[in-house]
Amino acid sequence: MNDSNLAPLSGQCLTDAHFPELPGFYRGKVRDTYRLPDGRQVMIATDRQSAFDKVLAAVPHKGQVLNQTARFWFEATSDICPNHVLSYPDPNTVIARHLEMMPIEMIVRDYMTGSTETSIWTMYQRGERLLYGHRFADGLVKNQKLPETILTPTTKGARDAPITAAEIVAEKLLSQEQWDAVAEISFKLFARGREIAARHGLILVDTKYEFGTDAAGRITIADELHTPDSSRYWKQASYAERLAAGEEPEALDKEFLRLWVRERCDPYTEPVPDIPEQTLREFSRKYIALYEAVTGQAFEYCAGGAPVRERIRANLARALPEYFA
Repeated sequence: MNDSNLAPLSGQCLTDAHFPELPGFYRGKVRDTYRLPDGRQVMIATDRQSAFDKVLAAVPHKGQVLNQTARFWFEATSDICPNHVLSYPDPNTVIARHLEMMPIEMIVRDYMTGSTETSIWTMYQRGERLLYGHRFADGLVKNQKLPETILTPTTKGARDAPITAAEIVAEKLLSQEQWDAVAEISFKLFARGREIAARHGLILVDTKYEFGTDAAGRITIADELHTPDSSRYWKQASYAERLAAGEEPEALDKEFLRLWVRERCDPYTEPVPDIPEQTLREFSRKYIALYEAVTGQAFEYCAGGAPVRERIRANLARALPEYFA
């Protein structure tokens, strides 16, 4: 990718997608969302970059990569599970069904890795061996393949917290029937993702799923799917050699930024230093490379020169004219 395709970081990254014409505004760490009275949601993926439960910076083209990568995966897995999508009026935007969201996140893992407080490698390094209800042997090394694919759910909140399947049912966060259903769907989605990623020379390392129920009570996947924000991807060709050398895998996901931060501070107790523009541009290149590798399509830079926010507003006005009279 040529750096000339990257917009200047100042003024061009989409950090604010609040349009007062639309009702029901909610700001998440990455997405700005509107709940419309008719049961639809407008979700706009911004270029804000979150890690360690905080927003750290803005990354060029990131919101478009997230939305279009999720679109690819929603379409590639629609036979496994319904998704929330109704339409895509803009490269950064999805109009979706409003769902009653489940109060847990489903994390599927194939490798012993991670750098956040809820990752199994961080917990394992602290000496813990019973993680999310799974017993781990001594002597494991970072980034090695697990004996089997596992689920490590977390609660939702300001800080995600580890929880086991038994605790989820005992605390009535989900019924046993609901847990069994979302667990089965999660494994099937991950298997599909792993298969497609492998065809493109990538390892799908782990991922996060969020589920809700629609008006008919159907379990439906929402938010995002197999994006570089919600998943880890490694390059298959160099994995074994780098593992043997004790080096980090070649990654195309936000672990790049997590590791950059971890090398400079404890992000949970210390201020995170400013991230240099060069680092953010490298991060953007990785996200775009991931999109192109997974989808087999060239990333389309939006033409016209108008700021992203103006483009989104114009496309929303066409899709939802009743709010932009």
